[in-house]
Amino acid sequence: MRIVTRSDVERLLPIGPCVDVMRQAMSATSRRDVSLPIRQFMPIPDAPGKLAIMPGTLGEPACFGIKLVCKYDRPHDDPLGTHVGMVMLFDSVKGIPLAIIEGSSLTAIRTSAASALATDILARKNATRLAIIGNGEQAMRHVHAMRAVRDIDHINVWGRDTERASAFAAKVADETGVETIAWKTVAETAADAEIICTTTSAKTPVLFAADLKAGQHINLVGSAIPTTAEVDDGAVAKSRFYVDYRDAAMAAAGELLGAIERGVITDAHIVGEIGEVIDGNAPGRNNDDQITMYKSLGLASQDLAAAHVIWRMAEAENKGITVDLMD
Repeated sequence: MRIVTRSDVERLLPIGPCVDVMRQAMSATSRRDVSLPIRQFMPIPDAPGKLAIMPGTLGEPACFGIKLVCKYDRPHDDPLGTHVGMVMLFDSVKGIPLAIIEGSSLTAIRTSAASALATDILARKNATRLAIIGNGEQAMRHVHAMRAVRDIDHINVWGRDTERASAFAAKVADETGVETIAWKTVAETAADAEIICTTTSAKTPVLFAADLKAGQHINLVGSAIPTTAEVDDGAVAKSRFYVDYRDAAMAAAGELLGAIERGVITDAHIVGEIGEVIDGNAPGRNNDDQITMYKSLGLASQDLAAAHVIWRMAEAENKGITVDLMD
């Protein structure tokens, strides 16, 4: 068995190649060549955190495993971040463990790559203007991910703390060489954007139907439980709504569930899973005026696909730490 640390994860799975890994994983998900029990959360007594448990199987490559992620409330600048964990990868044929892989960087990479995949499929091909709502790790990851699939030439950013948002904008401009502006309101940030990524920890909507314009594509990334939402009911109703996995969406997609509960839409509002669009079993964007919206919840199939690539490359390069469990 091989143990792979954060630095090797970052090096072995750059964002561009990970988009193709996610393409295969999402196609497999929609073909149901997977087993995906709904993610479970276990609160930690007397602590500001919880354990997320995400088991699953993947048919090709034939593997199974589980991701364990500790989600703890920490200060914005804490080096540990809010997610710390691991992915345990097993071979399905022999039933043996292959690797334990650092989970926070793997999750960050595959999440932004999944958004990039949805953007590549659903956004207008000539989209060049990006809005990032939020200024945490996923915000920066999404900047680089969007640039992997579109020729981004302008970036707007927003964060609740204007000073922090300005510092984030400066960092984005420095890392990318792309003109980046921090705005005081979400409405200003989204106004001329063609691609919008919401990467916040917001409990209630920050982006509204009135903020959206024809032709935009929105990736909803920050909310992953049914009681929170980053956009309002009107924004959901105004869009062509896509998900990563229907079962997960109907269990945890707060924006979708809230709009259904309040009678604004029905579950038929889901146009399709992104994997169904890939395989030609659901329609994508039909014209340049449609507003498309992708709800990302994150799946064990994505974790397993990314983990298997990392393990295979680590094996080839003899990276990480090998452990003989039978010794």
